[in-house]
Formats: sequence, C-alpha cells, structure tokens
Amino acid sequence: MDIKTASALHRLRLISIPEALSFPALILFGSVLSRVSDIDFLMMPLGMLHGALFVIYAVFLLDVWTKAKWPLKRVALFFFLAVIPFGGLYGDKLLKKYEADGVIAARARREGTVSA
Repeated sequence: MDIKTASALHRLRLISIPEALSFPALILFGSVLSRVSDIDFLMMPLGMLHGALFVIYAVFLLDVWTKAKWPLKRVALFFFLAVIPFGGLYGDKLLKKYEADGVIAARARREGTVSA
C-alpha cells in the first residue's frame, strides 16, 4: 500500500466516527430539544453539520475507491453503513482491518518476502 492510499484510508477512518455519531447526537438531540422547549433555531445548524459530515464522508469514500481500487460492492457497503445510524462504527472497525492488512502487505513486499 502506498502512502496516498494509506492516508486516504486514514482520512476515511477519521471522519467515519463523527459521521456515525452525528445523526443520533445532533439530529435526535435537536429534535427532542425543539419538542420540549422553544429552541427551534438549533435544528437548521445541526442538520447542516450532519449533512456536511456526510458529504465529507462520501468524498473521502470516493477518494479511497479510486486510490485503493476497491470493488463496487465494498464501496456500496461503506456508503450503506454511512446511511444507517451507528453504521459508521462498524465501518471504522472494517477500515481498521483493511488499513492493517495493507500495512502488513506493504511491509512484506518491501522486505521481499512476498512478490508484488
């Protein structure tokens, strides 16, 4: 795995947790808060923040797709995980595994134990 692919995977991992938690933490909290009080002005900024995190996640996922040359099924899985609440937490676990596997394979190629 080259440095660009590793950094793309790392960026996707960095955004997956905040994106996964943004729906329950921001949207649901804002919804409950607007129902039990007169604080309606929070829903728009919280929704925009959640939307921005999702867009950043999608852009980073496309970056990983092009650099790591993932199959479409894997990209679709990670996109689906971003849509469901808390799905990004499982996605982060998978990304950690792919990142570790890539580092191990790159190290083995560099040491000459496995042919490229």
